[in-house]
Amino acid sequence: MGDIQIVGSDDFAAATQSGVVLVDFFANWCGPCRQQTPILEQLVPDFEGRAKIVKVDTDKAQDIAVQYGIESIPTLILFKNGEKIEQFVGVQQAATLKAALEKALG
Repeated sequence: MGDIQIVGSDDFAAATQSGVVLVDFFANWCGPCRQQTPILEQLVPDFEGRAKIVKVDTDKAQDIAVQYGIESIPTLILFKNGEKIEQFVGVQQAATLKAALEKALG
């Protein structure tokens, strides 16, 4: 999956506590989630060294999904220094996510 790391309950806090991080909440059985992955992979080179993109498998990390009120997937949450700053529900296009990441880095 390119440079997109899957994080779970043990490393979620560390992965999101500093900098700008886009988190994709997904499940392997979810069709739209599978559509979202290549879109995220397109963004990785643009943000290398500036922002991180990580994924959370909601089946394996249900505690995190509950903590952030994830009711449908894919849901993407943008964090800056551990704080949730924006949320997207459903498959998002690269341009939308790129704009949100650039704004957060701004």
